[in-house]
Amino acid sequence: MLECVINVSEGRRHHIIRALADAAGSSLLDVHSDPDHNRSVFTLAGPAVEDAAAALAEAAIPRIDISHHVGVHPFTGAVDVVPFVPLDGSTMDAAIDARDAFVVWMWDVLDVPCITYGPDSRTLPEARRAGRDGAVTPHPTAGVCMAGARDVLVAYNVWLAEPDVALAKRIAAEVRSDAVRALGFDVGGHAQVSCNLIDPDRVGPAALYDAVASRAAVARAELVGLLPARVLAAIPTARWRSLDLGPSRTIEARRGGSAGLDGGSSGGGPGGS
Repeated sequence: MLECVINVSEGRRHHIIRALADAAGSSLLDVHSDPDHNRSVFTLAGPAVEDAAAALAEAAIPRIDISHHVGVHPFTGAVDVVPFVPLDGSTMDAAIDARDAFVVWMWDVLDVPCITYGPDSRTLPEARRAGRDGAVTPHPTAGVCMAGARDVLVAYNVWLAEPDVALAKRIAAEVRSDAVRALGFDVGGHAQVSCNLIDPDRVGPAALYDAVASRAAVARAELVGLLPARVLAAIPTARWRSLDLGPSRTIEARRGGSAGLDGGSSGGGPGGS
């Protein structure tokens, strides 16, 4: 079984977010939107995830024009980042195959170019640079999609107590590693350290929170989307609430039922996921 975590450049117009969620159908596990990032993250999983990803993208392209897009989050496309992730007994080869089929479909059906990333090609930051540097000609309103294959990651945000964006950027640089991608943002007048924990078994939410808190006072933290149950289990239960975690926020729990628009809270990860 595959997961697909689609990052879309729209976090403000609720009617569009709902339309995209409806298009994903029963594969939808979680929706996570943020008006300052102006971005929504749709977590999909299940046997029909490739069809659900295509349906969501087809609903998004005519509704989102990135030539008018304003938000603090970096972006290159309306359907900005589309990673396929192996779950359970699935394999990275299956995720790569799904990614490649999605790329062909995006071009053939929607005329939207994609740049691929994954273990067989480049990293997401490298793909983003290629998109910005003109590796492909962007769609006039939909831009360029980053289509990927990757392992499970955890998107996680930490807000500083003081609105010091320069400090957030400095902390992001200090906690960044081969296990953590991090950026500092001004989000609604607050300073945010926004992270993708790309090896959450090594650096999970608690470790990232502590790394930030050791450098500055923290106001709160936020999980973006879902995390694997094993990552949650590695964290003492007494810390779950302050870290914005809980058993209902795991991939495994959501696969047992439908999440819809009430499945998540607000936020986004750095440069997609």
